[in-house]
Amino acid sequence: MTGAMRFRLATRADVPAMLAIYRPYVEADTASFEYEAPSLAAFEARFEAIMADFPWYVAEEDGAVVGFAYASRPFERAAYRYLAELSVYVRADCHGHGAGRGLYGLLERDLTDMGYVSAWALITKENKASVAFHERLGYRLMAEMPDAGYKFGRWLSVVWYRKDLRDAASPGPAPLRFCQLNRREE
Repeated sequence: MTGAMRFRLATRADVPAMLAIYRPYVEADTASFEYEAPSLAAFEARFEAIMADFPWYVAEEDGAVVGFAYASRPFERAAYRYLAELSVYVRADCHGHGAGRGLYGLLERDLTDMGYVSAWALITKENKASVAFHERLGYRLMAEMPDAGYKFGRWLSVVWYRKDLRDAASPGPAPLRFCQLNRREE
């Protein structure tokens, strides 16, 4: 790939390409704790549910979707309402092209504008590339959960990383839903 990276809001039409990127993370990697890749219908439902409240972006290079990232709720209880969890998946042959950094930049901007105080990332500890990526972007290690997930016949530890988006002293009203921002094409 040699074209310029382009970022935009994901659409339902992007779901098959995003699922194709996600599938290897489920079937051959420990980055996802799912055992089986979701069906297209299940991934479409996941996309629609997340987009009801949060941003979801894709990165394109040479007209092809090469990565995606979205925000979601890490916990359901009201006291956690100022926290958002970020997830990013980039096609293996496109790592290091700037897709993850660009996608996270858009998510962090939107979450700040929506009223979120911090962004969180849950990472399999052995995923050194993801740990390094988050640390480069200013995320700080907050917790380690040893043997938190069991996949491929072994226990996997998980680390939580956090980045403050704005001052937490006075968080203000509950965060907006993404649709309330009226974001246009990037």
